[in-house]
Amino acid sequence: MVKVTLKDNSIREVEENSTIGELAAQISRNLAKDAIAAKVNGEVKDLAFKLKEDASVEILTLEDSQSLDVLRHSTAHLMAQAVQNLYPGTKLGIGPSIENGFYYDFDSEHVFTPDDLIAIESEMKKIVKENYPYQRKEVSRSEAIEFFGGLGEKYKVELIEDLPEGVTISMYTQGNFTDLCVGPHVPSTGSLKVFKLLNVAGAYWRGSEKNKMLQRIYGTAFSKQADLDEYLFKLEEAKRRDHRKLGLELDLFSLHEEGPGFPFFHPKGMVLRNQLEDFWRQEHRRRGYHEIKTPIILNRVLWEQSGHWAHYKENMYFTEIDDQDFAVKPMNCPGGMIMYKTKLRSYRDLPLRAGELGLVHRHELSGALHGLLRVRNFTQDDAHIFMLPSQIKDEIIGVIELVDRFYKIFGFEYHVELSTRPEDSMGSDEAWELATNALQEALEEKGLEYKINPGDGAFYGPKIDFHLRDCLGRTWQCGTIQLDFQMPEKFDLTYIGEDGQKHRPVMIHRVIYGSIERFIALLTEHYAGAFPTWLAPVQVRILPISERHHDYAKDVLNRLNELDIRAEMDERREKINYKIREAQTEKIPFALVVGDQEAETDTVAVRRYGQGNSGEKMSVKDFISLVEDEIKSKKRIN
Repeated sequence: MVKVTLKDNSIREVEENSTIGELAAQISRNLAKDAIAAKVNGEVKDLAFKLKEDASVEILTLEDSQSLDVLRHSTAHLMAQAVQNLYPGTKLGIGPSIENGFYYDFDSEHVFTPDDLIAIESEMKKIVKENYPYQRKEVSRSEAIEFFGGLGEKYKVELIEDLPEGVTISMYTQGNFTDLCVGPHVPSTGSLKVFKLLNVAGAYWRGSEKNKMLQRIYGTAFSKQADLDEYLFKLEEAKRRDHRKLGLELDLFSLHEEGPGFPFFHPKGMVLRNQLEDFWRQEHRRRGYHEIKTPIILNRVLWEQSGHWAHYKENMYFTEIDDQDFAVKPMNCPGGMIMYKTKLRSYRDLPLRAGELGLVHRHELSGALHGLLRVRNFTQDDAHIFMLPSQIKDEIIGVIELVDRFYKIFGFEYHVELSTRPEDSMGSDEAWELATNALQEALEEKGLEYKINPGDGAFYGPKIDFHLRDCLGRTWQCGTIQLDFQMPEKFDLTYIGEDGQKHRPVMIHRVIYGSIERFIALLTEHYAGAFPTWLAPVQVRILPISERHHDYAKDVLNRLNELDIRAEMDERREKINYKIREAQTEKIPFALVVGDQEAETDTVAVRRYGQGNSGEKMSVKDFISLVEDEIKSKKRIN
């Protein structure tokens, strides 16, 4: 007999080689009916998995979030079966589950269109009705190669040949379809009722540009129709909020073939950008930071010294000046090192907090470029803090508190991840351990929950990453804190200690926005282009009802502009309702309608963006107080 410890710590005995499905039936008829998969000693398995020794087992149903991966992976196989049914001769790449869905890569002479996705979905539904069981079979390497080679599945054969010796090779069959797969899968195709195919994209086989471009079909699957409906709604909402679309509509920025990955900021976009930079400067000045500016192009010797030449060269741009090699900076930190070394530093000078809004350039593949989210030149809101070893924890805590201040102002929730030493790293084990422990201690003192990402740190030190969550629930990595013992060593940075001797400072690299461009993209989508008053490129538009109201409208305009409220006047000979709609379309926070009554009483009819037909009468003085309060408090309007 085999002893099974269940989730509630109760223990059941089952016959050796009993399946998980049989265990579920022993527990209850309903559980057997609802079961999708199970966690056996923490590893997800099929219901057909046989229990050969004592184990802890948690039965998973569609109510368990962990079962979604199994569901989606099985739906990827379902889609592949439907594609081969409809388009014979299609060769299979890979088809994993991913966050929010799944995909499968196909090599087909047929070019898939959106109409094809409808046909494929229909075929998938037919297969669901057939309720084919997912049947697992373990085979030898030679058997697998013979089977898939006989089908002409060259990509599967390549995958098998690359598997290390001793790895268990398994195949899954449902009906007339068999795929190379580790699993696990749902019991049968009949379990897959809620899915949607989304779009087609190109993808190089195994992610290499040297390989053939395959066709990748993306889809998603859920356990409940309501969850799918909510997800599809969010996708449509994301399209409506797309910063590339809004950037053009609101005249913020544009992207052009003459400079792929190099964005052009328009006047209104510069207002938004400058507001973010001014806020950054103000908050940093209050916390003892000093702003610096370092050159964009620096000599190759510097980049060799920093380690970027060895570790980051493929992402850099180069030029030659006076027969010497130079590089356009991909990061600001080496320039900060040179600045530090311009004078002898004392322990009394530390911590030294040097901030830089530095323009950097990185070579991104053309296929990876995406609006302002992935560009080739961007401004990092860098700061480098040089400190005594005894100051490490306090300085990290100070940065954490500053990050929290910024994200709360913009209305972002966030979670924290700690990334540890990668394989391709510099420095001693002792230095890495000290740096990692310092980051952990700071996080724990602040009471922040965090996830550890093993091996995902920078090549010179571990890091804390801050992942923002926007209004659609999407997460974006923006802020980061990197503790660095390597660069001060490589650049021979020193300070004179209390003992009169030279010592090595410790260094923090950190950003809060991440990059100004990327943060503007996130804000644009988060607010759907309706920026809070303090950020809005145009804060107020004055709408005279007719020409005879122009003088009063200009008087109000001048009073606002004198107070640095960004206002403009719509002088066009258009009907007032048209002007109001235009102001709403441009998402201007306040539209002020002025006519005879307003001119006589020194008032304005205030229409706030997004609040329908309200036209609250207000004195100009009171309106100015309202706007100034929203600007000063950086108030967000839902």
